[in-house]
Amino acid sequence: MDEKGNPKSIKLPETVEAFSNLKNAKRFAIDIGGTLTKIAYYSTVSYRRINYEADQDNTVSSEEQNKYELSENARLHFIKFETKYIENCLDFICENLVSSREKMAGKTIKATGGGAYRYADLLQESLGLSVDKEEEMDCLIKGCNFLLKNISDEAFVFHRHGTPEYDFQMADPNIFPYMLVNIGSGVSIMKVESEDSYERIGGTATGGGTFWGLGSLLTKAKGFDELLALAESGDHRKVDMLVKDIFGGDCKGLGLPADLIASSFGKVCPKRGTETMCSEADVARSLLFTISNDIGQIACLYAMMHKLNKVYFGGYFLRNHPLSMHTISFSINYWSKGTVQSLFLRHEGYLGAIGAFLIGAEECDDERYSWLENYAGSSGLQSYVESRVLPDSKVSVDQLELDRLESPLAYCPLLTSPALYVPDTVDLNADAEAREYWLQCFEDSLDKFVVTAVASQPSSETGELRAQQFRHKYVSRLRRLRRQPFAYGNLTVRSLLDTIEHCLKEFDFPDPYLTQKQMENECALSLLRERLDELDGMQSERERHIELVTSILAGNMFDWGAKEVVEIMETKQFGFREARARIPERPWLVDCLDAWLDRLEQKEAHHCAAIFADNSGVDIILGILPFARELIQRGTKVILCANSAPALNDVTHSELLVILRQAAAICPIISRALTNGELVAMETAQAGPCLDLSRLNGELAKQMRFVDLLVLEGMGRAVHTNLNAQFRCECLKVAVIKNRWLANRLGGPMFSVLCKYEVKNQS
Repeated sequence: MDEKGNPKSIKLPETVEAFSNLKNAKRFAIDIGGTLTKIAYYSTVSYRRINYEADQDNTVSSEEQNKYELSENARLHFIKFETKYIENCLDFICENLVSSREKMAGKTIKATGGGAYRYADLLQESLGLSVDKEEEMDCLIKGCNFLLKNISDEAFVFHRHGTPEYDFQMADPNIFPYMLVNIGSGVSIMKVESEDSYERIGGTATGGGTFWGLGSLLTKAKGFDELLALAESGDHRKVDMLVKDIFGGDCKGLGLPADLIASSFGKVCPKRGTETMCSEADVARSLLFTISNDIGQIACLYAMMHKLNKVYFGGYFLRNHPLSMHTISFSINYWSKGTVQSLFLRHEGYLGAIGAFLIGAEECDDERYSWLENYAGSSGLQSYVESRVLPDSKVSVDQLELDRLESPLAYCPLLTSPALYVPDTVDLNADAEAREYWLQCFEDSLDKFVVTAVASQPSSETGELRAQQFRHKYVSRLRRLRRQPFAYGNLTVRSLLDTIEHCLKEFDFPDPYLTQKQMENECALSLLRERLDELDGMQSERERHIELVTSILAGNMFDWGAKEVVEIMETKQFGFREARARIPERPWLVDCLDAWLDRLEQKEAHHCAAIFADNSGVDIILGILPFARELIQRGTKVILCANSAPALNDVTHSELLVILRQAAAICPIISRALTNGELVAMETAQAGPCLDLSRLNGELAKQMRFVDLLVLEGMGRAVHTNLNAQFRCECLKVAVIKNRWLANRLGGPMFSVLCKYEVKNQS
């Protein structure tokens, strides 16, 4: 309050100021709960992207600005306020989201939550907008469906003191049916059967309000969080009567363990000649267990009654509080005997706001989009302790930002078991040694990214500053992940690489390796004709097929994301021949080459092959293209799959189109294949060096239904991800291990070779 007793004005935390993009806000919705008010708003984010068509011959333009064009991306943002400061919240909306009364005249705002009714008149008066009050349960379900379908690692199982504590679940292509237990002041239980079909099947009046109300009577705690903190330090065994207090140990006849609570608050019953010795913290902990166990048991009974094995919990009661999640999880597991799974959500506080926003958005635009979490703008899942020690602010720094993808995403239809698919080979949440290595490895490599970013924009007056801001942000992210590896879901090499790309784009470095890629493409194209002639001149078909695979491996050496290879490329004359000479003698670390050669010799040609290519330059031009050309000559249609957006020196779809046109001018076979549709380039919808086959471009996924050979090339696509993935078609995974630590961990030296051929999975 100021001197006159009015609420002080809001000062946005630094993270919100940097990434909320308020000036371009287009539409928003609001969810007003008893404690928190959540705003969801949509905006456009302007950024530079490479204009490949401006330079058809793929050479570096003399004018740097000709390489770029301005583009826009749609983004969803979320901010949280304390509801007790609702007037300040509305002032914030007026100042930042409602640009002018005249412009917004006659328009409406979607609002949900109990406050949508309580503050309806205040909303309309303050904002000058009509208020559409949306049913809270409709919004919760819609928001939950949205998160489960769009956000990787949204749901998790909690194992207190486990390794890891947070067991994140990959997005399931079949999320229905499930049960949603929303724990607010009371508890509502919904059975969700489809996108538009749900029913409230039960609930209980014993919820967060009960915990807070009784806690206020039984302790001196002044708020909900203070009561939770008190419970964290208490010992419920001084308050609760356990099975062993009655039986002296286990009750084996009933299958009851000794430490199971037999009677909540049973030890504080007055007894003659005895005095109860318990603290307020002990009472708070007992109360938390009483409420949480009751919710867990009721939820479990409803789940079993309706034959549902997935139960998602949401609502302000949880707030990532470990003791609450542990108690509910224990209760569900105990009463269901392990048949029902309790799951929690990283962004459960945003369900209502997301649902209200989507209802309004669909009224204006019936197109369905896919969304991707922006790691540069999201603050991630906060630990309970961290959320309590943050500086006091009337607007929460807990942020979520989602980028819209214009094409719908789909699972790869070739996956044997889409629901069980995990793209990442190593979960760094669970593997402490690997986590520490990779976090340090990425921090050590940042200077190279900064230098490359600055060099990519030599005429920019702000390049150095922006590059240092990028470095600061990414280092801060790495250091947070050391403390809280669970903050953004499963911590993996893929997520760390994706975060680099998100941060580079956020600070306006759309493709730092563009010039390097163009130079390498030009050089490799000048050698293509000679290389094809060498291959065509080989008399032995088997030897040619060996050389084609070896050429892919040699090309895969040219990776500006591999620190030790970068040192070789920067200090020595390193070309295709030198890379070819570094491929070790067989047998390789994983050596299925003979099985692949036998397949080519003994069976008919494949109908259609999908090749997920890796790097620009030598890799795509002297490695992948000759291999694809050989398949085409055998009668196989080839789909070359490339990233939709830049990542390190990976070839992008736009670049690939240019490369293929140039290669067609050199090779008649490639030219004819392009003309006849026997060779096509398609984009993956990926924007990082790794490959998540649960989020493929929808059109590519449709075409892959006809694929009977899948080729995954490079460390990002075949080692860090998809090494253990199984497919309903033949698969060839090839890569050179260009990281010494990883090679040693896999059981080989630096530059070990992975050549893994797998037949169609019959299961």
